[in-house]
Amino acid sequence: MTDRTLVAGVDSSTQSTKVVVCDAATGEIVREGRAAHPEGTEVDPAAWWAAYEEATSAGLLEDVQAIAVAGQQHGMVALDEDCNVVRKALLWNDTRSAGAAADLVRELGGTQAWADAVGTVPLASITVAKLRWFAEHEPSLADQVRDVVLPHDWLTAQIVGSGTVTGVRLVTDRGDASGTGYWAPSSGSYRTDLLARAFGRDLGLPDVLGPQEMAGTTATGMIVGPGTGDNMGAALGLGLGPGDIVVSLGTSGTVFGVAEAPTADSTGFVAGFADATGRFLPLVCTLNAARVLTAAATTLGTDHAGLDELALSATPGAGGLTLLPYLDGERTPDLPGATGTLGGLTRTSFTPANVARAAVEGMLCGLADGLDALRDNGVPVQRVLLIGGAARSTAVQAVASGIFGVPVSVPSPGEYVALGAARQAAWVLAASRGQGVDEAPEWKVAAEAVPEAGGEWAAEVRDAYSRLRRTMHGI
Repeated sequence: MTDRTLVAGVDSSTQSTKVVVCDAATGEIVREGRAAHPEGTEVDPAAWWAAYEEATSAGLLEDVQAIAVAGQQHGMVALDEDCNVVRKALLWNDTRSAGAAADLVRELGGTQAWADAVGTVPLASITVAKLRWFAEHEPSLADQVRDVVLPHDWLTAQIVGSGTVTGVRLVTDRGDASGTGYWAPSSGSYRTDLLARAFGRDLGLPDVLGPQEMAGTTATGMIVGPGTGDNMGAALGLGLGPGDIVVSLGTSGTVFGVAEAPTADSTGFVAGFADATGRFLPLVCTLNAARVLTAAATTLGTDHAGLDELALSATPGAGGLTLLPYLDGERTPDLPGATGTLGGLTRTSFTPANVARAAVEGMLCGLADGLDALRDNGVPVQRVLLIGGAARSTAVQAVASGIFGVPVSVPSPGEYVALGAARQAAWVLAASRGQGVDEAPEWKVAAEAVPEAGGEWAAEVRDAYSRLRRTMHGI
């Protein structure tokens, strides 16, 4: 037993389940657990529950009074009338629905119509496009569907039901709902007409809870919060303030910041999401981030430390080499069928050091385009917080402030998505006790500024990147 009040947060990501148990007052991590997920762009949700059970085994949740889940966004989990999963969940990084997304954009009258309706223009990653693909390509399975939920919604229900969704109220939150393409942050309501346009008929949808509302309680009495999407969880875990922008370098690359008003970007670059606090979270997502560096290191026959050493030994601009890092296609810009391009090859520029440097610069240039898109939509950009696995790269830290054009800080390594979920759990727990708090409890986050690295070279690198992108893709 403990005299501290404990809460837990779950990060159910593409690759793994991570759980942190925290002191509700301070955010101090008391215990942690994790378990891997299977690879792929479609996954049986049962794997997420198995990973959750493994990650929370051996008494990890002992004395925990509240829990919440932050999960990968956009994934399509289809349930039949008995709440059984109809097919494997299509994940955000499954691009088979690219054609369906383009069809939906055209049918509604273009990108501006979608931006005005739900703040986000459908791409292959967005749930509404996956539903259109499902209805068109697997009609016999689609006929069995009664409800559609998101990964974090399903896992939340599993936790409430102690391993079953049957009979459990299905819920979500504003943040994750805003990534579906059929919930509008501007009005705070579902656009069931857009859902029906995509799927051909109405579906049951989870109730959208406020940030302090309970999803339910477990059989042991543990309170379960509404949860949220992974990016919203990271924002909550980092305690973002006005002018703070997160650049997350994980499997995908994301650029986002908290805003007081919804955005509607007709270019489709900025997704006009809501956040987990009642505000908004304009966000840009790229498919290619940390894995660009992994691929470059493998190609050069080295590891991440070796890649850093090579990149830092090259001059800024990589001797004229420029990498468009579209190794897995791309989401922003919308180029699902694209491949990577290495430009500026000469006998003198084509060296291991320059290739390593070009990989770092190219990855960061794609994310710098995201910063520009946020600025264009009225989001203040004063400081970048660099998180994710690749944020620990010494080469990335040395280059980032130059490419981004603003000061960069790296928070202490941590599971910020899981911490954000735990912070929400603490908030819900306090509200359940009638404390009536308007904001989540304040948990301090340490961040270290990296050396500034501006200069003419950075502008030249970004110009070269833009020229190559226009040449290859007309964008």
